Amino acid sequence: MEYLSLAFSKRNRFPLILFLLLCVNVLLAPIVRAATPGAESRFFAYTITLLGLVTLSFCVYLFVVIFQPERF
Repeated sequence: MEYLSLAFSKRNRFPLILFLLLCVNVLLAPIVRAATPGAESRFFAYTITLLGLVTLSFCVYLFVVIFQPERF
C-alpha cells in the first residue's frame, strides 16, 4: 500500500500523468490509424495521437488556471 500512496502523492504526479498519457496513446493510436485515409505509418498515428492528447491536456490545464487562479 505504500507504493500507492507514493504514486499518488503531489511530488510524483508528473510521472503518473505521463504514464497515463502513454497508456491512452496506445489505446487511441489504432483508432487514429484507421480513420486516416491511405496507408500511413504506425509512427505517424502514434505521433498524431500524442499531439492530440498533449493539446487536450493543455486545454484542460488552461481551463483550470483561468477559472481557479487562486490555486496557482
